[in-house]
Amino acid sequence: MSTSRLRKSAEALVALAFLVAASGAQPVRAGGAGSGQQPQPQRLGSPDAEATSALLEGDGERTRFRLVLSRGVTAEIYTLANPYRVVIDLPGVLFRLPAGTGQSGEGLVSAFRYGLFAEGRARIVLDTTAPVRIGRAAMAKPETSASDMSLDVELVRTSPESFGSGTGAGRPHPAPAARPPEPKERETQRGGKPVVLIDPGHGGIDGGAVSPSGQTEKSVVLSVARALGETLAKRGRYEIRFTRQTDVFVSLDRRLAISREVGAELFISLHADAIAATGLAQSIRGATVYTLSGKVSDEEARRMAEKENASDLLAGADIATDEEAGDVKGILIDLLKRETANFSTDFSNVVVRRLGKAIPLARDPQRSAAFKVLRQTHAPSVLIELGYLSHTEDQKLMGTTEWQRRVAGAIADAVDAYFAKRTANTP
Repeated sequence: MSTSRLRKSAEALVALAFLVAASGAQPVRAGGAGSGQQPQPQRLGSPDAEATSALLEGDGERTRFRLVLSRGVTAEIYTLANPYRVVIDLPGVLFRLPAGTGQSGEGLVSAFRYGLFAEGRARIVLDTTAPVRIGRAAMAKPETSASDMSLDVELVRTSPESFGSGTGAGRPHPAPAARPPEPKERETQRGGKPVVLIDPGHGGIDGGAVSPSGQTEKSVVLSVARALGETLAKRGRYEIRFTRQTDVFVSLDRRLAISREVGAELFISLHADAIAATGLAQSIRGATVYTLSGKVSDEEARRMAEKENASDLLAGADIATDEEAGDVKGILIDLLKRETANFSTDFSNVVVRRLGKAIPLARDPQRSAAFKVLRQTHAPSVLIELGYLSHTEDQKLMGTTEWQRRVAGAIADAVDAYFAKRTANTP
């Protein structure tokens, strides 16, 4: 659809998602980053365009979002409910936006995120303060530049009844961003190496927690994951797999699927936290190890599980709720009846002991809650919160290579101890 044609019909497209096209745009692979941090380019191919600035202006009735690009691309724009969001899907766009971009809002937009949603597919998610319709969208040359192009999206406040579930409700999920090798039969008792799956949380458009200086959870945990993988690989006892090895979004369902496909025998999910309340930020620090439970160990564990389970929503995914609204308790009971629950607890005990010798631990370092990524019937699993990006000292340490290697060594030692015990107890 041409830009001129779109302009004539945009006002009528209240209930439909639509495309904004630029002549000659041919999407190719590109990298990306986001959530307020200056990105590091992904080596996934030549970018189709670079995004250099983003602007919000308007009020509580009408707000314009402008993205300045090095060249025109085809954008798909649609809305989602629960919570209210506007999603802008782009082809290969490399984000080079100033640090902190998107962390604050204007008018109908409270904040926005950007980054790689899948390989060769970038995404921007605008969080809106109310239901909105897309009043106008166009790709055109901005008045201030002779070479750049700008994507302008005008949002108009509407009623919840008119909004409904959004124009993007029920959309099919995109192809997974990270696919492991074809699964093959692995049985440790037959002499194969145990498969350890390392899961760096968040990624791409989902930056996770952010420190006051702009350091993101997704970058910290990816660095620790790489260090852990290298450490375990050098020991030669395990087959190492990752849910992601670049700054790309991977849904929670896909992380679980990867674990099944590679035949994981131990699943380690890495995260970092942040406290929003400034009065508490400097009093809460240290690592915590979580295991799966249908009953939360405390209020902090409940908050953490809710935050991590919302990752897909923050990335603009329209998640089917059948399982969540159905028999979640039954799923958890079934999981917890299996021996994987006991093995998860055993590994949690070992991780806490080893980490406690290397880095500070939280006041209650072992907790439990209903983390979706830990719902694994086949593999013992833990979620490790490495520390708090909101705490000055934790944040400073987590950004250093020395600390990351020390943590990796401690977790690797825990993996060794866990499998040594399992082997000793095997008839």
